[in-house]
Amino acid sequence: MRVAVYVAAAALVLLLIVFFGTYGSRLYGSWHESRLLKRATAMLEKKDFSAASQSAKKVLERHRDSLPAFYILAEATEKQNSEETVSWRAQIARLQPDNIDSQLNLASAALRFGQIDLARKTLERVAPRAQDQAAFHVVAGWLARAEGNLAEQEQQFAIALKQDPKNDLYKFNLAALQIHSPETEKSAHARDDLDRLTQTPQFRTGALRALLNDAVDRNDLQAADRFAQQLQMSPEVSFGDYLLCLNFYRKLDAKKFDALLEKVKPVGARNSGDLGLLLDWMNENGLSAEVVKWMDKLPDATTAKPPAAIAIAAAFGEQKNWSRLRRWTRSESWGEDDYLRLAYQGFAARQSRQSSADAEFDTLWRAAIHAAADRPDHEIKLARLASKWNLPIESEELWSRLSRVPPSRREALDALYKLYRANNDLKKLYDVLQRLHDASPNETGITVNLARLGLNIDQNTKQAQELAKKAFDRAPGDVSCAITYAFSLYVQGRTSEGLEVLRKFPPEAFHESHAAVYAAVILLDLNQTDQAKEYIQVAKHGPIYAEEKRLLEDELNKISGVSPTPTPSPAAGASREAGSPSPTPAPSATISAAGASSQGGSTSTPESRSSEDSVSESPDTLTGNLASVFVRIENITASHCHAERLQRVQNADCSGMSVQHVR
Repeated sequence: MRVAVYVAAAALVLLLIVFFGTYGSRLYGSWHESRLLKRATAMLEKKDFSAASQSAKKVLERHRDSLPAFYILAEATEKQNSEETVSWRAQIARLQPDNIDSQLNLASAALRFGQIDLARKTLERVAPRAQDQAAFHVVAGWLARAEGNLAEQEQQFAIALKQDPKNDLYKFNLAALQIHSPETEKSAHARDDLDRLTQTPQFRTGALRALLNDAVDRNDLQAADRFAQQLQMSPEVSFGDYLLCLNFYRKLDAKKFDALLEKVKPVGARNSGDLGLLLDWMNENGLSAEVVKWMDKLPDATTAKPPAAIAIAAAFGEQKNWSRLRRWTRSESWGEDDYLRLAYQGFAARQSRQSSADAEFDTLWRAAIHAAADRPDHEIKLARLASKWNLPIESEELWSRLSRVPPSRREALDALYKLYRANNDLKKLYDVLQRLHDASPNETGITVNLARLGLNIDQNTKQAQELAKKAFDRAPGDVSCAITYAFSLYVQGRTSEGLEVLRKFPPEAFHESHAAVYAAVILLDLNQTDQAKEYIQVAKHGPIYAEEKRLLEDELNKISGVSPTPTPSPAAGASREAGSPSPTPAPSATISAAGASSQGGSTSTPESRSSEDSVSESPDTLTGNLASVFVRIENITASHCHAERLQRVQNADCSGMSVQHVR
């Protein structure tokens, strides 16, 4: 009996050992994991982000797919502005593939830290299921902004607001964008929305900034004065806001500006970051001489280190004081910004024109490149300096490299567009436009630019025709789209159809020089020489591209009986025409007073989209080249047209067509 009891007891003990051995560790593990998560959550609430992250990572050591731990890590790293946020959001999205909010959070984090390709792929994956969610369109709008597509951004923000019309954040986002619209009704509506949002504490400061900028741009000094005073009284006013007010007062009253600047200087000098902002602002507003004077009154400890040291170097450069710039940049290291010290020192050496200047510049520039290597945020600053200093070889090298980095891709491609347009390197220009289109396929300006250039240089002609048609179908009221589609029809031998497209617009719509070229070519091809003269004159006196000049000259030569010049290959164009054009801002589409785009050859970009300048042949050169042909046009009447051209017009059933709409 006693033996049986011992055996039973031993069996029970064995069972207990097996049970606790099997499940006890799991129970303890669950308890310990719960404890760590509670501690991580508490640390997150206390804003001790490092401690919160450490506890969450300990949880992952025990449970590698702990969703709560991933959430804590994502929140903590996001608060610390760490790029690790993207990887933690990606883990959450992996564990919750059907959760739209998790996918949108990943896309937002990717955009925040410049991972544009990841953001795009994430949105494409979730798009079929998220079209009815306003948050999806907000993130899609910010993706469009990152890609430089402001039109798409506005469209997405408008959809978001339509789906959630009471959301003040969506109202603010759209109004801050539309206040810059050339459409009077749209900008006025945005102005009203922002004015109402100044009564909402959360948006008051941002709305006042937008309204002040707008008032200054419109030269509405009374409104600007009111907004400036309100902004300075805002509890969330920043030092950057004071600089915004300086912009206004400089325009309003020189005495008030001088007085305010003297008040702002000691405030800025208290903080190295604010001092750098103020010195940069002064340089950008033509006050570099004042920077040089003021620096002598500031403590050496304040000016010897960045950001002040960089701004002072820039001021010496603006003043073309190369000897002093060389002395300034021979000082001690600028730490992480030493690549800029080397760049400024090298440029100063080059500008000194001494016998060894080029060799010294090459050495210092290479040292600057090496110091900035693998840091796109540093390389992009060097690239901007290279462009500013008109160093084509150095800028092309840097921008080409940066064009392969998603966060800087758009700015880099825009810069390369300017460079290749200035050098008339049509092959590289086409390649850049193709890459811009691939990155932003719905951006109308880029699409028409790519189509037009392809048609002009016989590059991927079929694609160019398709793009011209798509752009016109998408925006039939846009002059740039219409003129490109009409040109595409001309290339296909359907010129009369192209003229019908143009007749839907008033004649003055084509008074932009690029558009005038194509209007003239189409009219000349249909023997409407009298009506074409108006546009030929516009083209003669306005900037046009080399390929447009050649196109117009060839059409004029056909009329006068002279053999047309052979169309060069894209590569040949660079060698023959190099040096004739001058730099253009990255392409941008502008809208005429009638509400249609009147720009003839540009696309839009993130940094400089308000300018309408373009690369052109010298007006004097163009006038000389076309003048003799134009004189011959004066002597041509309808009865003197070639029989072949008359037959073509008759076959097109347009010999009696009225062209009063396209004079």
